Amino acid sequence: MADVDAFMSRLNPEMCVVTAAAGGERSGCLVGFSSQCSIRPVRFVVWLSKANHTYGVARDAECLAVHLLTGDQHKLAALFGGETGDEVDKFSQVRWTWGHGGAVVLEDAAAWFVGTVERSVDGGDHVGFVLEPVQCGRRADGPLLRLGDALDISPGHPAD
Repeated sequence: MADVDAFMSRLNPEMCVVTAAAGGERSGCLVGFSSQCSIRPVRFVVWLSKANHTYGVARDAECLAVHLLTGDQHKLAALFGGETGDEVDKFSQVRWTWGHGGAVVLEDAAAWFVGTVERSVDGGDHVGFVLEPVQCGRRADGPLLRLGDALDISPGHPAD
């Protein structure tokens, strides 16, 4: 599997913050696995670790919000990637508002969309949430935060 590891280490995808709200609880995490997965109809998939606090909230959420960050928003990425909702109320430290379907939208994200959860797919230690975008916004331009920009963030939860 060394060849697969070498291949994967060359990837440098955009990072995003995914937020969820359900049952009176809010949660959010930094995500490195996400992509548009259909053109017609437009669909986007975000993969959440089963070990992550956000996964537990997302399972019961009608909608999820996906936020793009610019390279200069490392502090926001560190909050959502380096802390866990099991211990920290991340939303008390950021500006946010309610979006479609009770989704939590980060007001300072460079761009965002809220998507209705169409289905979920078990991929192993992560579950993919297939989203139909229903609301979006854009606040800033500039190069997006990528995996290589976030390697110094110690995860709030281990991957397994």
